[in-house]
Amino acid sequence: MTLVVEHLAELTGFRDRDVLDVMLVSALRDLLRPRSLGIYRVVGDARRQHWLTRARIGERDTAPSADPLWSELDDLPTLDSCPERAICLREERVVEQAPSEPGGSARLLFPIVTEHEAAGVLEVDTADPLPDEQRRTVQGILRIYRNFQSLLDYSERDTLTGLLNRKTFDECFLRLAVEAANGHLARAQGGGRRQGPGAFASLGVIDIDHFKRVNDQHGHLIGDEVLLLLSRQLRACFRFYDHLFRFGGEEFVVLVRCASADAALEVFERLRATVAAVPFPRVGRVTVSVGVSALRAGDTPSAAFERADKALYWAKQHGRDRVAGFEALVRRGELTDSSRESNVELF
Repeated sequence: MTLVVEHLAELTGFRDRDVLDVMLVSALRDLLRPRSLGIYRVVGDARRQHWLTRARIGERDTAPSADPLWSELDDLPTLDSCPERAICLREERVVEQAPSEPGGSARLLFPIVTEHEAAGVLEVDTADPLPDEQRRTVQGILRIYRNFQSLLDYSERDTLTGLLNRKTFDECFLRLAVEAANGHLARAQGGGRRQGPGAFASLGVIDIDHFKRVNDQHGHLIGDEVLLLLSRQLRACFRFYDHLFRFGGEEFVVLVRCASADAALEVFERLRATVAAVPFPRVGRVTVSVGVSALRAGDTPSAAFERADKALYWAKQHGRDRVAGFEALVRRGELTDSSRESNVELF
């Protein structure tokens, strides 16, 4: 019991979701001594669902492994490729598999259920079937894990749209900036090597055009409906590993990884076109303006946001319903880059 309490204390001592999954599999490995165990989550939309390994550890592994968060969907196992996991997820029940051959592993699959949905599966392989007491221990730990995830959601997500809130932005930005800096270093060292989807990172600021008019003419309930529908469009247009934020009011921010800066602009342009083409109930046509800036080595959240916000302001001043890239505007002489003119050394 002391070991369980120690692991629970350690598990709930982190607010990073990535670390939380790693701590969960590490704790259960110490408690159960299985041959292997892992957490697998479903990513993608309803038409293309795949399994992402969040954390997996074997009996001889020193540390858990995981799929990169920016993995391409087609590189991940499809939902149907692991039918037992799919059943566990869909029916939200424990699924048991007997060893398929002498000396094989017994497998137990536990659904990982959040406040709103079944989000993943815990898969445990053991030499012998787990006794009932250990099963109950795992289920109890998963309930604590779920409750802690709900607390994180409450503190980190916008209550209306379910997107990440402003408080989480700096931490997500700094993590992505480090990855972007590593990508720049890899490009400098690797010459013409093909870059993956995480090679570049960009920040986009999205603003609903004439949103005050929507509230004034239709009321705040309809305005909230517009915000909800836009948040759904954001989820549909961006990938599972992109970070989507609502900063408040009609302003949204997105952090994306792309193979190039031009590819990032194409993603935001696709969002703009999609929003403009979809009729919103009671309101009709809604458009958005977007400002985008690439992340730089040594960037700060405020500096990157300021660049993207300048591009957004330019888009608003030049007709709205458009995507403006800060770097392209600087090259054309439409904007000046004050950070490059400053004597402060950023990197």
